[in-house]
Amino acid sequence: MRPRKIILCVDDNEQALSVRKFMLETRGYRVLTATSGEQALELFRENAIDLVLSDLIMPQMDGNQLVERMKQISPEVPMIILSGSVKAYERASSADAFLPKGACTPLDVLERIRVMIARKRGPRKHITSQPLVHSLAS
Repeated sequence: MRPRKIILCVDDNEQALSVRKFMLETRGYRVLTATSGEQALELFRENAIDLVLSDLIMPQMDGNQLVERMKQISPEVPMIILSGSVKAYERASSADAFLPKGACTPLDVLERIRVMIARKRGPRKHITSQPLVHSLAS
């Protein structure tokens, strides 16, 4: 059995955090949660995180500041910022992706996570005995 991917979810809203955690755990991910940037940084340093999913607007340290600090530690880890304010996208420049809350469905979020974790792992190797090139000549 292969190890489950670890996602670090960060949000100062504990209700939103628990909903996100439930959604991800039911899809087979291991989820660590933090309600502050400092707590998130501590978890990030102590664990082999595969992806970070953070709210943008938080007290003390916003999601963009958090992502900037985490990228200094492990730049290869994909990071997604969620925000209820689309205008805040301009501030979310360090993240690998920005998803506006309310404008994307939970399935959109799950698909983006799946793609970004796969990209971190690298492309799957295709083992075939036939060439992958198809002729367009008729």
